[in-house]
Amino acid sequence: TYSKYNKVHTRSGVTGFDAARRILDANGLYNVGIARIRGELTDHYDPRANVIRLSDATYASTSVAAIGVAAHEAGHAVQHAEGYVPIKVRSAIIPLTRFGSFLAMPLFLIGLLMGSGSYLGYGIGTIFMVTGILFFSFSTLFQLVTLPTEFNASARAMRALEEGGVLTADELPGARKTLSAAALTYVAALVTSLAQLLRLILVFGGRRRD
Repeated sequence: TYSKYNKVHTRSGVTGFDAARRILDANGLYNVGIARIRGELTDHYDPRANVIRLSDATYASTSVAAIGVAAHEAGHAVQHAEGYVPIKVRSAIIPLTRFGSFLAMPLFLIGLLMGSGSYLGYGIGTIFMVTGILFFSFSTLFQLVTLPTEFNASARAMRALEEGGVLTADELPGARKTLSAAALTYVAALVTSLAQLLRLILVFGGRRRD
């Protein structure tokens, strides 16, 4: 979807930078900067530096897809400025998520191996496995909180593009389809995380029965 609408260019010649700047200024966020970074689809908003970083493929591009991506990142900046609760929760649990993701599987596997011993060993193994499952659940929680954050940013982006006249009526559907496809990747990530969490729980339950 991105590749398709990355070939469709706006008649107005508005770039990704222009679109993001217009949305930021319309919301009074004159202090939020926009920087260019290397790559494609490496676009993101950095709340610590208060900067939207647009990739080479987005920054100066006039494609409908690039405009949609840039507007989406501007939507994240607006969320932070307004204190949107889900994005505040997501930002707060990022350190915990990184820590948990790093240790979850090693702890679970250690616990699985320790489970086949004495009663004391089994008890320690259970603690390791449960801790591993708990740590992995932080990642699932992060994916869950990410969904409303991303959908909301896209909704803000589309509203701004339409109300600000950045895209014409026949160009808006392309941006909407691009953002919808991007949102589905987060849905897929959540489903994958839930499936993996369920798998760990089932393995743990099977080990307890053994």
